[in-house]
Amino acid sequence: MTIKEIDTKSVMTKSNLPVADFSVNTYVGCAHACQYCYASFMKRFTNHPEPWGSFVDVKHWPDIKNPQKYAGKEAFLGSVTDCYQPCEAKYRRTRTLLEQLQGSGISISIATKSDLVLRDLDLIKTFPNARVSWSINTLDEEFRSAMDRGVSIERRLEAMRQFYEAGVQTTCFISPIFPGITDVEAIIQRAKGICNLVWLENLNLRGDYRGRILDWVHQHHPTLDNLYRDIYGRKDRTYWSELDADLRHFCAQQGLQYVRNDDSIRSPHGQPPVVVNYFYHEQITHQSLRDSRICC
Repeated sequence: MTIKEIDTKSVMTKSNLPVADFSVNTYVGCAHACQYCYASFMKRFTNHPEPWGSFVDVKHWPDIKNPQKYAGKEAFLGSVTDCYQPCEAKYRRTRTLLEQLQGSGISISIATKSDLVLRDLDLIKTFPNARVSWSINTLDEEFRSAMDRGVSIERRLEAMRQFYEAGVQTTCFISPIFPGITDVEAIIQRAKGICNLVWLENLNLRGDYRGRILDWVHQHHPTLDNLYRDIYGRKDRTYWSELDADLRHFCAQQGLQYVRNDDSIRSPHGQPPVVVNYFYHEQITHQSLRDSRICC
């Protein structure tokens, strides 16, 4: 792993994401090296010849002056890196940022595959509307270890439990869902008592990892070749439509609310989580969002 420290003018970047005003990444690159990482496209902007997942740049920025200017805004930590990847234990850049923003009135959302975030629970719970999500797309450690270098699924679930019990909004992000491999219902069953939200996102294959994932599926699950060819070669959405219907039925049986494409919904502590389906996120329009809220 190649690690170097770099200076940046700012760590707060204005965002086009619908869920946040600012996109915040305290590192460049990510040691978790997820085989399906969409953020690997960032490599062409980094001047790194190393493969994605084998380098990390540690960001240093000037102290944030007048953090109160961010009051009422929301920052999303971890859009193209994991802010709690292993080097955070040494460099503490994410904790430094939280310390600089504490008391400013900004809301934060954090996405991670780590339980190192537990170290900062004391800080995170002081932010208004703080939310932490963990990516979990399997309960099978063998599959997990083939796909990423994050901590085990059990450690992610335990971190989720501790945040939930501390009163912080938690999300189980079932992403990406591998057709024929990810057992979505089993994950929901495991997480439903320790999270406020369950987000569902389908596997998208693009860029240089498309061939890598298809080769892995062929090698380890050759019976799924035709299914993946239909979905990713012929653009057939039948699998996702059927899974959508199955999960709607499952959630009804479990007493869980099931909606589509809703970034604003929240579930109070002590209530069952809301399951939000983002299979059709790329097709969303303002009208379809209003319609989905009505029909769901």
